[in-house]
Amino acid sequence: MITIKEIAAQLDVSTTTVSNVIHGKTKEVSPETIKKVQKFLEEVEYVPNISARNLAQNESKIIGVVLKSRPDRYISLLQDPFVCEMISGLEDAIRSAGYYMMVYISDDIAEIISHISTWNADGLILFCMLDDDGQRVTEKYRKPVVFMDTYSEEMLKNYVNIGLDDRQGACDAVRYLIKCGHRKIAFLSDNQVGVDLERFRGYRMALKEAGIEYSDRNFLQLHTEKEEMDRSLHRAARKARNYTAVFCCSDLFAVQLINALTDQGVRVPEDISVIGFDDNMYGRFHRPALTTVHQDAGYRGRRAAELLIDILKGNQPEKNRIVMKPHLVIRDTVKVIQ
Repeated sequence: MITIKEIAAQLDVSTTTVSNVIHGKTKEVSPETIKKVQKFLEEVEYVPNISARNLAQNESKIIGVVLKSRPDRYISLLQDPFVCEMISGLEDAIRSAGYYMMVYISDDIAEIISHISTWNADGLILFCMLDDDGQRVTEKYRKPVVFMDTYSEEMLKNYVNIGLDDRQGACDAVRYLIKCGHRKIAFLSDNQVGVDLERFRGYRMALKEAGIEYSDRNFLQLHTEKEEMDRSLHRAARKARNYTAVFCCSDLFAVQLINALTDQGVRVPEDISVIGFDDNMYGRFHRPALTTVHQDAGYRGRRAAELLIDILKGNQPEKNRIVMKPHLVIRDTVKVIQ
């Protein structure tokens, strides 16, 4: 690859002039020189050495995005529409700011730490870190970090976190079911940790407000291992027939439950009502269209990237904990009963 020094020698101009034309800093370069340099660059098909430039500036222009997955899930994270929308928002903001995005997904936090230690990333965005995951990463990685959906009090004190008011969103959804006359309401999820725990707490809060007693039987648990998912879905559908409504912790689970109920001859919403959470394409494209709790995953991704880039520029955020507000979207899967 031809160097800036070689180009300058062949054109009989300074290396500073060539560098300024390459990087668009042409206020003090004559139009004739600009044209001459640009013509030569096209002829030799010059490609800037980004790595060398970044090394000289002591930055890589890389932002790492790390997602903690679960080994027992029957689908990968990138098959989840919420995650895809979030990454799309991240990528858009990162690219618009002149940075590059590197993504790493693993269910092994030790493996994550090992890999990011080899990156020369200027900053990290960490998604879905549970327990002490975030602390273990930040002990090894000393550059700026922004979290998404962390529930670690230690991380919330010391790092920026982009979260969602999951508890309130779930509470509003169950309140709506109660307003529609439902009192026998089940909760469907595959766990009670992190995001799902907050949504479960919101479900419980709405029941308590209405004087509806909760029983552990109301929790319909899915087993998301590949060989267990279909069986657990149909078990949950059979149990759901003892209720008039089911609040599901995600649109994906809501649509899968509706399909399992349909296979068993149960109609939604005529026989049982279903509400989801996320408002992604699964719920929007399904028929009947899914009543759900809306969150803007793409915006959350963009906001996380923008905050990290601000920190890289030396601007500290006004507050560490940023909580987005969801809202209920009423469609066709909830029946009003007397």
